[in-house]
Amino acid sequence: MPQNITNLKILNNHLDELIVLEPRLLEARQKSGDVPLRLRKGGFEGMSSIITAQLLSVASANAIFARLENLLGEVSAKEYLKYSEQDICSCGFSKSKFNTMSNIAKAELSGQLDYSELENMPIDLAMKQLTALKGIGVWSAEIYLLFCVGHGDIFPAGDLVLQKMLAHIFELDEKPNEKQTRLMSEKWSPYRGAGARLLWRYFAVLKNKEGIKI
Repeated sequence: MPQNITNLKILNNHLDELIVLEPRLLEARQKSGDVPLRLRKGGFEGMSSIITAQLLSVASANAIFARLENLLGEVSAKEYLKYSEQDICSCGFSKSKFNTMSNIAKAELSGQLDYSELENMPIDLAMKQLTALKGIGVWSAEIYLLFCVGHGDIFPAGDLVLQKMLAHIFELDEKPNEKQTRLMSEKWSPYRGAGARLLWRYFAVLKNKEGIKI
């Protein structure tokens, strides 16, 4: 397996290798300019930010997470469990998100979840460990491994932007579904993480220049 994507040099190396596997992505890379790393803090704080962002706009998620940070001081499992459901939900969280984050916090403190182990764990095992926690689905687990750990071979196939960009690049009549997207991206292994970052960046460029929409 290639290195985890933890800096821009590694990311660009992965992109170079990706273009060899899939030359049809060359135009996307040329038009996208610098592809951002998008690496974020891991652990409970990183997972909490991902849970917060589910089904919300970026602005709304950022505002809610900022209120959580203000409440807790330190966004950690230990601090989180000191507060009641009412306290946490007053920041803007739904009951289901409160429960999910509670499950994650308890799993960490009990030793069921060790974030440091995820960094070197095979992707299938890391996914299994994360999705075994109630409230953590495939998308949340993939996003955590992609951006908080930097695993190089993750492609969140359920993401609508990635589906849209595959349809655009490969000139499909309609966007592929999650299963089809996952099959299409298999050719890009073990550089699917770079592929996802490239497509998100390319979408941003096209949206700005051509008004492309999901």
